[in-house]
Amino acid sequence: MNAQYFGISESQLMENAGKAVADEIHKRIKGGRCVVFCGCGKNGGDGFVAARHLSSLGFQVTVVLVGKEKEIGSRCAQANWSTIKKVRGIDKIVSYDSSLIPGFKKVDVVVDALLGINIKGSLRAPLLQAVNMINDMKGYKVAVDVPTGIDPDSGRVMGAAVKADLTVTYHKLKVGLPKAKRYAGEVVVHSIGIPLDIESYVGPGDVHLVTKERPPEAHKGDFGKLLIIGGSELYSGAPALAALAALRTGVDMAYIAAPETTAYEISSMSPSLITIKLRGSHLNTRNVATIGGWLDRVDGVILGPGLGTHRDTARAVNDILLAVKKANTPLLLDADGLKIFATIERRIKIPKLVLTPHAGELKLLIRKEPSKELEVRADQVKKSAKEYGATVLLKGPIDVISDGVKVKYNFTGNPGMTVGGTGDTLSGIIGAFLAQGFDAFESACSGAFINGAAGDLAARELGYHLVPTDIVERIPRAMKESVDLG
Repeated sequence: MNAQYFGISESQLMENAGKAVADEIHKRIKGGRCVVFCGCGKNGGDGFVAARHLSSLGFQVTVVLVGKEKEIGSRCAQANWSTIKKVRGIDKIVSYDSSLIPGFKKVDVVVDALLGINIKGSLRAPLLQAVNMINDMKGYKVAVDVPTGIDPDSGRVMGAAVKADLTVTYHKLKVGLPKAKRYAGEVVVHSIGIPLDIESYVGPGDVHLVTKERPPEAHKGDFGKLLIIGGSELYSGAPALAALAALRTGVDMAYIAAPETTAYEISSMSPSLITIKLRGSHLNTRNVATIGGWLDRVDGVILGPGLGTHRDTARAVNDILLAVKKANTPLLLDADGLKIFATIERRIKIPKLVLTPHAGELKLLIRKEPSKELEVRADQVKKSAKEYGATVLLKGPIDVISDGVKVKYNFTGNPGMTVGGTGDTLSGIIGAFLAQGFDAFESACSGAFINGAAGDLAARELGYHLVPTDIVERIPRAMKESVDLG
């Protein structure tokens, strides 16, 4: 999904994908009667291209569109459908009711380009009937990317599935295919022109992974409740920015636990902010019981924005970390919370933990100066993530994100985002995804992309004269544009 964002067009990918299918068929069968079953999505577009190339290789081709022409969703798929409609040598059948599709006799090749990876739940008509029809046919069966009906991640059969002799999949082996050998048959992984480097770049596809549809019957809390612990006499705005960013990202509830006086200041900033008033002028050990009582009521925690580093605050942070671990609540540590965490000698392993240091804070974590060379710095971040059992997001001109195994780079953002508060908006976005139940690494990658993309939108409109609320206001647009691209 990220390939298009980095300049490799959908039309290039579709052309390469369809040609790969035709070439693999031609390696095995040198002509004959071929029926290509196509859905209305991008997988169907790959099928249209394959049909055109198979025709050029001497096959007698029939394309069956299982659906309505107006339902072809991708522009590139529409363009390729329009092309084969003009080719008189390719027979076309359009049927929304697959039971009306005529039976085929003496077919040499059957191509399944119905659905691919885009399966959502068990198959229903007309795709279900089309799958049964394909399985009943006698020809050599070829699946495009993934046999229709197979979940590409788990390999599970979603009610019914095409039983292919050959599956031509793209770029990388889909995780579920080895678990579905009985349906996938021989699996060939084919390059379609996506450079391997792009796998390590964050893009709109990462945002797509952390996007939830909101059903009409959704209730308050279904999209997460987030607790932000922070704020002090000097820094009252930091936790407020994190909460506002989280709300704009889509979390249902954002609570801010802050010292009493600071909490009243935060409450006056926006009616959207809910504050928990803590006793004292800074976070202290007397507050731990109050905060602990909230951990069972929320789905994620951010600890650190504007917190301060008072000695009693450091002791309280240690106790809160132990409580978070016991409650098994996802946690993001930033700013002062992160600085205190780095000084704790005994490692507190929290199952779903995100750390968001800048270069100076990374120095505290790795106990040496971070390298200025990107690849070396990435290795330092990876080792740090492995040591702490966390996902680490190093903020910088190019963000580096690692979970100790994978490493990704984020390129969104601009020099106007050096203004104070942009790290708090980043924390709020990531915290919202954690509270919605998403993976820590995916949350960090998508959060970095959205925060930077919102900043880029603001810079295009305002120049580099930014304040962090400019980013907060553009988070929904950055998310929408990312999902549309993804």
